Amino acid sequence: MDETPGLRERKKAATRLALHEAALRLAIERGVDGVTVEAIADTANVSRRTFSNYFSGKEEAIFHGDTMRLRRMLELIREQPTDEQPWTVLTRAALRLTEETYLGNVEWLIRRGQLRGHPSLASHQVAAYTVVERELAAELAGRLNGDDVELRARVLAAVFLTTMRVAVQESTEHPDRPLLDLVSAALAAA
Repeated sequence: MDETPGLRERKKAATRLALHEAALRLAIERGVDGVTVEAIADTANVSRRTFSNYFSGKEEAIFHGDTMRLRRMLELIREQPTDEQPWTVLTRAALRLTEETYLGNVEWLIRRGQLRGHPSLASHQVAAYTVVERELAAELAGRLNGDDVELRARVLAAVFLTTMRVAVQESTEHPDRPLLDLVSAALAAA
């Protein structure tokens, strides 16, 4: 079966990306509080209604890139063999994601650092991570044996996502250290 997305899906993805990039650019230029949904829609050359078809608010549009990276992380984990140690699987997926999406993307790290700590974005990030954490815990539970599988899977998922978040934060605070090295070191420390 052909998995190639059709024209309609590609157009939707392009519109979603244009809205995300417009939101990100405006948030950096004006500050998060200075950005409106109307301004994002105008910058992306779409209507306010079109914006609402893709995102519930400006925070979701700004955070879309991170959400996509988290989704890709889940895909990479699901592709791993089920008979390997969970932390090995998580580490391999994290390093691959870092190589695929972050290496050479200094602009993303700079943007991330500029927007870090804004209260409305922080709450949206926590909500997005919570959803992914649940999905990750469910995936990990299927890879674990023994007692308290659900509890252990939730703890493992939380530790892993926190480790990744800390590595990225460390990278925005210390841009002279390569992100791949920070991710490797953080995962080894965890």
